[in-house]
Amino acid sequence: MVGAGLSGAVIGRHLAMLGHKVTVVDARGHVAGNCHTERDPATGVMVHVYGPHIFHTDDAEVWDYVNRFQTFMPYKNRVKTISRGEVFSLPVNLHTINQFFRATMGPAEAKAFIESKADTSITDPQTFEEQALRFVGRDLYEAFFKGYTQKQWGVSPTELPASILKRLPVRFNYDDNYFFHKFQGMPRDGYTDMVEKILDHDGITVQLNTRFDRAQAGEWDHVFYSGPLDGYYGYDRGRLGYRTLDFERFTHQGDYQGTAVMNYGEVAVPWTRITEHKHFSPWETHEGSVLYREFSRLCGPEDIPYYPIRLTAEQSLLRDYVARAETETGVTFVGRLGTYRYLDMDVTIREALDCARRFEATLATGERMPAFTVKA
Repeated sequence: MVGAGLSGAVIGRHLAMLGHKVTVVDARGHVAGNCHTERDPATGVMVHVYGPHIFHTDDAEVWDYVNRFQTFMPYKNRVKTISRGEVFSLPVNLHTINQFFRATMGPAEAKAFIESKADTSITDPQTFEEQALRFVGRDLYEAFFKGYTQKQWGVSPTELPASILKRLPVRFNYDDNYFFHKFQGMPRDGYTDMVEKILDHDGITVQLNTRFDRAQAGEWDHVFYSGPLDGYYGYDRGRLGYRTLDFERFTHQGDYQGTAVMNYGEVAVPWTRITEHKHFSPWETHEGSVLYREFSRLCGPEDIPYYPIRLTAEQSLLRDYVARAETETGVTFVGRLGTYRYLDMDVTIREALDCARRFEATLATGERMPAFTVKA
């Protein structure tokens, strides 16, 4: 298993329980990848070291799986945003609409009002901006989506595809829960503790601070690779594009912002949001507080990749690397980096379980394990 994140841990655990000897290697000095958590020694706050990760899913098997290794506490993600000198609730809901337009509309009235604001001349939205203007109108778009999106992606929303804004980002009720999913929560003792327990099996050996080179692939019966797809080949045909994040960490005595996530929608503010980590564990009490100001930028060679860009230039290079990978034997590319797709944690675990079962089936039938078990 190349990578001790969710993909490597879940696949490794499944195969170890079948009797295989599994080696997990990771270049970092800890397990759990970008969902790594650790307690701040000064405040006792559980810190999401690489930015906040909130678990939400409709997949009952995945929910049961993570609860085998960690107690998940109830947690609802309620995001606020500062725009035009006021604090609003996200996602845009009936409270946001009434506050923004200084109104007291009911659901049906608000829906008709927003539809009247929409640009109905746009019949086939091609860009993010066109999609937003078509469905929410210019006022809400410029207040809540334009600036934040420009900072997050580093380009104008006129250059981003409409698919990024997949669904109407408005609710015509007062529900301010950011997610719709049936199961939502946070691991009581952190994600790193959960991943450590997944990896705690006699058949698993974990080697941290260890880099993998594809020249070593032949040393194992099979390699499950969750590192960057282009990195497997030493980036010899170019680098796939990612956005990365910089965090400006600071502390505060008391409660700094009263919520876990405060977005900043205006371009004039350089950070995209401030996260206050003690609010991700509302069952705990801490006087001190640990906060991150979050900045998004293009990922460089030495940076941690977060969000695959997947725009035109990347699509062509991606097809090149995928075609090359599909000729490989004895290696399967998994996870966010291995398949160059943005994945929530529950989807990562689902795909890892399915991948492990696919490998189990190939051993029984003698089929070749494919390089990808999902479309990259």
